[in-house]
Amino acid sequence: MSGKPKLLYLDNAAEFKSEALRRGCEQHGIQLNYRPPGQPQYGGIVERVIGTAMQRVHELPGTTFSNPDQRGEYDSEKLAALTLLELERWLTLAVASYHSTVHSSLLQTPAMRWAEGIALNGSPPVVTHASAFLVDFLPVIRRTLTRTGFVIDHVHYFADVLKPWIAQRGRLSPFLIRRDPRDISRIWVLEPDTQHYLEIPYRTLSHPAVTLWEQRQALARLRQKGRDQVDEAALFRMIQQMRDIAHTAQRTTRKARRDSERRQHLKQAVLPDRPTPPVEGDDMPLAAPFEQIEEW
Repeated sequence: MSGKPKLLYLDNAAEFKSEALRRGCEQHGIQLNYRPPGQPQYGGIVERVIGTAMQRVHELPGTTFSNPDQRGEYDSEKLAALTLLELERWLTLAVASYHSTVHSSLLQTPAMRWAEGIALNGSPPVVTHASAFLVDFLPVIRRTLTRTGFVIDHVHYFADVLKPWIAQRGRLSPFLIRRDPRDISRIWVLEPDTQHYLEIPYRTLSHPAVTLWEQRQALARLRQKGRDQVDEAALFRMIQQMRDIAHTAQRTTRKARRDSERRQHLKQAVLPDRPTPPVEGDDMPLAAPFEQIEEW
């Protein structure tokens, strides 16, 4: 099953009215249909499938359950095991599994219903370039071009392709830029003339790829230390320090868990009863001495 949807049915959350989503849908001919506000009965088609998915999610290690009462004394943070990428893969497989299960109302699998619809209406348009499709839906930022490229959240981005624009930067409006929060080591800049996106990397290529979360955490820590003026070098040094701390804690936690598992048998083992040694004065026969003792 693949292809671009003709319509997205959404509630009125702010992220569903973002410029990133609206522009992406316009570019790909996808209609946005919003649920009438204040009328929850129109959300049933969404809430039902979310409920089905969450039943499976709550079976994963580290689940927070639906509420604190259900969670009880379960230590969700300690038992969490999946990374975000692993969770995305797990959800993909869960959806594929759902499509192969007979639906209680349809009395057939969703995959069979899909095949019937394709036979009747034809296949939907497909995504030919997955990376370009992703870029069209990434969050939007607008920045003015400087002599050294673009500066976003104290991080500089530059490539030689920007040089012709830098020469006329005073006559250009702010550029539309897209950035992936999961990896801010590059941005995509919309070229004013051709309306194509150009990939622009860090100006300092030796900087590691980081997430937007890491960047914001590092920025907050620098400001806690009284660094009002934050420079790029200090920002990436702080990110590296945070990574080192996390890596050390992770190794320590893994070792602690392994050691704990190795000690489990000690908690379960039942020691045999030891005989109580005789106390002087008790009415007990004395042991007879050996007649011969072997000397070495």
